[in-house]
Amino acid sequence: MVGDGDRQELTRRGDVLATRRREYDEDDVRVRPGKSSRPRTRTRPRHENAIDGFVIAVDRGRYTCVLPDTGPEAPTVTAMRARELGRKSVVVGDRVGLVGDTSGAPGALARIVRIAERSSVLRRTAEDDATTAEGRLERVVVANADQLVIVSALADPPPRTGFIDRCLVAAFDADIEPLLCLTKADLAGPEAVLDYYTELELPYVLIRPDSALDALRALLAGRVSVLVGHSGVGKSTLVNRLVPEADRAVGTVSAIGRGRHTSTSAVALRLPDAAEGWIIDTPGVRSFGLAHVSAESLLHGFPDLVEGTVDCPANCQHTADEADCALDAWVAAGKADPRRLASYRRLLASRSGEGDPREPDRNPGDPLAGS
Repeated sequence: MVGDGDRQELTRRGDVLATRRREYDEDDVRVRPGKSSRPRTRTRPRHENAIDGFVIAVDRGRYTCVLPDTGPEAPTVTAMRARELGRKSVVVGDRVGLVGDTSGAPGALARIVRIAERSSVLRRTAEDDATTAEGRLERVVVANADQLVIVSALADPPPRTGFIDRCLVAAFDADIEPLLCLTKADLAGPEAVLDYYTELELPYVLIRPDSALDALRALLAGRVSVLVGHSGVGKSTLVNRLVPEADRAVGTVSAIGRGRHTSTSAVALRLPDAAEGWIIDTPGVRSFGLAHVSAESLLHGFPDLVEGTVDCPANCQHTADEADCALDAWVAAGKADPRRLASYRRLLASRSGEGDPREPDRNPGDPLAGS
């Protein structure tokens, strides 16, 4: 049989099949083209000329930023996240590096190429239990906040200390100072709420519809403060009073005492006049999951109970099932409110999936919670 590289010739000499080996030349050689002639490199551009920016809003992959040392009349810069950032998320409050068109002109688009190290990160999860998909989904609310303003109405809807406790845990875990802002003070007094937190010496302000906001403005001046609270507690109304041009949507409270969600996205707003501060308004939430907070860090949200754990045995879980837990004796001696211990243990139970996911912000037996 004749090989593929042979060329055969037929002759009439006795029907003999004669073959002759074919000789190859360079024209027979096929060379596959390479994918690219550019050498690969892991070196990223340094973007030494990047301009500093502050993220004030996020909307579907577009980030609204302001430049430093610019006034409220300066145009904002619209930017997108550069691919070299990988999976790093950009949130409201981030301080970033910008390249490209930072003029703020209509249609201009810059790129975020760098995210500065965050001084604080406020997080929350949809649920407390880390074994569930919702509990594992950790959401960054804002970055670089100095102060967490917990907005709670004194009536319509009634205050829920369970929700306030959760916010305090998140604030202490993020190393952010808390401030309790009690609205609708014309409908009810603050005595019950303040008595519940008397051991914490928690700073607070009272807000009435016709009251001046001088005390609150003084506490917000020169700082980045994030406002959180249930829908219907008057948070959007408060924001509109602090920043009249904000024009945040205002809703009403339903007949069953639940607020309507009026803010749909977090946004940073510059305080007017000489305050030189920012407030970050967040959407109204019905729960503040703490699956991202360890059981040990959870206790730091209850500083009135920390000293009581000194006499606890090693590896004490501080639950109601722990017979030798010193917290029961600490409360019995009048050194802490029993409702605070009940709230702490309820959060511990919710981390193991034993809590009631329908009303995670209520404290059973607490008259402030309406249950």
